[in-house]
Amino acid sequence: MPGKMALAGFAILLSAGAQEWPFYGGDPGGMKYSPLREVNRTNVTRLRPVWIFHTGDLSDGTRWATRSAFESTPLVVNEVMYVTTPFSRVIALDPETGKEIWNFDPHLDRTESTNLFINRGAAYYSRGAQHRIFLGTLDGRLFALMAETGRLDDAFGTGGWVDLRKGIADDYPERRIGMTSPPVVYKDLVICGSLVPDGEPRGPAGDVRAYDARSGKLAWTFHTVAKAGEFGNDTWAPGSSEKRGGVNAWPPLSVDIARGIVFLPLTSPSTDLYGGDRKGQGLFGDSLVALDAATGKRLWHFQTLHHDLWDYDLPAQPALVQVTKNNRLIDAVAQVTKTGFTFVFDRVTGEPLFPIEEMPVAKSDTPGEQAWPTQPRAVRPPSYARQSMTADELTDVTPESRAACAKLLVGAVFAPIFTPIGQKPTVLFPGTNGGADWGGASFDPETHTLYVNSMDVGMLYHMTPRPGSPEIPYRPQGSGSPNSRVWDENLYPCQRPPWGFLTAIDLDQGVFRWRSVLGVVDKLVERGLPPTGAPNIGGSLVTAGGLVFIGATNDSRFRAFDKDTGKELWVTRLPASGHATPMTFRGPKTGQQFVVISAGGGNKYNQTYSDSLIAFALPPDAGKAETLVSYSKAAAREAAGQSPAMASPAATEIFSHPRHASLKPTCANCHKDATAADHAGFPAASACMACHRTVSADKPEIRRLAARAANQSIVPNSPVYRLPDFVFFRHRQHAARGIPCDQCHGDVWTQDPIRPVLQMKMKACVDCHQANHASVTCTVCHELSQ
Repeated sequence: MPGKMALAGFAILLSAGAQEWPFYGGDPGGMKYSPLREVNRTNVTRLRPVWIFHTGDLSDGTRWATRSAFESTPLVVNEVMYVTTPFSRVIALDPETGKEIWNFDPHLDRTESTNLFINRGAAYYSRGAQHRIFLGTLDGRLFALMAETGRLDDAFGTGGWVDLRKGIADDYPERRIGMTSPPVVYKDLVICGSLVPDGEPRGPAGDVRAYDARSGKLAWTFHTVAKAGEFGNDTWAPGSSEKRGGVNAWPPLSVDIARGIVFLPLTSPSTDLYGGDRKGQGLFGDSLVALDAATGKRLWHFQTLHHDLWDYDLPAQPALVQVTKNNRLIDAVAQVTKTGFTFVFDRVTGEPLFPIEEMPVAKSDTPGEQAWPTQPRAVRPPSYARQSMTADELTDVTPESRAACAKLLVGAVFAPIFTPIGQKPTVLFPGTNGGADWGGASFDPETHTLYVNSMDVGMLYHMTPRPGSPEIPYRPQGSGSPNSRVWDENLYPCQRPPWGFLTAIDLDQGVFRWRSVLGVVDKLVERGLPPTGAPNIGGSLVTAGGLVFIGATNDSRFRAFDKDTGKELWVTRLPASGHATPMTFRGPKTGQQFVVISAGGGNKYNQTYSDSLIAFALPPDAGKAETLVSYSKAAAREAAGQSPAMASPAATEIFSHPRHASLKPTCANCHKDATAADHAGFPAASACMACHRTVSADKPEIRRLAARAANQSIVPNSPVYRLPDFVFFRHRQHAARGIPCDQCHGDVWTQDPIRPVLQMKMKACVDCHQANHASVTCTVCHELSQ
């Protein structure tokens, strides 16, 4: 029953939201997945910017002391795009042209000091004729705006807004609270996390609260630090939970709409690097908590870290996913972490779907501190982040970097993960930004694959006395590097690369499908080094077109990877690094698929700042957008005896097969993956040039190839054959059984352009399998869990 409910819900989401992007994560469960496929493996290299909108909101530290981070993921609903800016403004745009429709300014005080000017997005609410945009601001206000005009909804709260300070910060008028991530909407409730200070032990509460979406009245409150008489209060030393700060939900929340469950990723108690005054496990610090979305009642929880001493809070939106275990489809929730562990649970019961063990860890040598003796470790999937460093792993990317890092790390303690910070400089891996951070993960429901980007940048801290504070007698102090990180003045990490990864995790098996190095350092590439990977903040987007889009890296690039192989297919430069999560939608007028990313640079990793929101699309001649077919519709068509297979139109190519026929090449000369991979693949332009250097480079088209010969592929506009989402074909299995290429592709040496020669229908596949004594079991070609 849960599996059927999930598939039905997924079909509804496909049919209702496939054209748009109505939630921060694409859907209420944060999959960051789109079923659009106009932009795909075969044509992604033709993506180009079609419009750029400048918000005007940025701060590089010259006019205002606080710097900005443009990390917003826009919404597209009812033919309007809504984007938020670092100054908490909302701007409505025409999604196909980037033309401004309206904007709303909450008039944030830009002279007040804060960590960063930042806002990651808004939430959309609709009931009948009422359409609202909900905005949480950095200074602790929740606004309700009319989606059509941007005007305040006077029926909500006081004149259109609610004071989020009320009830959690009444005793701390000088302490800042706010929201940096969007709220979530469940029925007529707006559910809000918050950003609260964590530098002092007592302060504004991190409670999660729900407000009536029409009136703004408080509907329920969940106490993230368990109060006296509540479940979990006995995990705190007596008196230590009272007015405890932290344990807030600053990342986005997720909602299982069908079941009415909201999932909270909670952070560490304050202060976050010393806990001598808060002995005990400290629920619900660093916990994934499932609540009844209608009432705020706790359903289940799992604490990913006991008595946090490393600021390893849960930084990312929980991803509501599907996992197949023992031939049963399970609706699950996956939580990625700064530590590199991925925790996967049955979203209804909270039962772990892979083993989790309590691993013994070291004691603290800081007076008064009492580290918890064990910490949870996910046995599967493996960690996607570095969890330790040794002295013999010192970088060698340049002599200068090695010398600087050796000097930085003199006398440092190299220890495994969960070693408490000592009174000697202690190297922590991962650092306080992860591993994974707020960008979180994207999930492909077609293959049950989770994609997570991570970085390997350590921290260097030691504990030092804190004068005049009997409650907190010790505090952490950075040990000389910029931002206390284990890198040199050029921000080159001090261990040997790679320094950043994009990892594909098979959630059915709990294993990696692939890992790809993510990001480059241009100066090191110029010295002849291979790509090293790079620090990254932001998330990914996966599409049915076979692509994973990601900016995130501090190298001012936007990339697309093959979601099945991890091969980088496309990369373009941005005006500044895209420390944001991209989104995609289909234009309501043109029918084109657009891919959009915020490129703001800044943050902790860049000195280049921008206010650019950039939309990419294919050029007009790249092929008409195909009609989207959801799984449910395709299945119904198949049941009616109609073939869901679609023959692709003839592919327009640069390469002419007949002109090369006299050379008598084999298919594998150019399509090297045809016998070893699921997809045949296309040759890189550099492979063509390897031959043409010995033939002729005089013709204009050859010179154009030479200019493009880096890592691009010579690809057609569309595949020769296109199969529906629920059917897969593997070249390598057929090649291994001696099936000749021309049986499906015909005599390609007489075709210009290449054309399909078979009708790819189920009967043709079954007939061929029977003739060759191959299996005709459904699962040979179909993922039945879909």
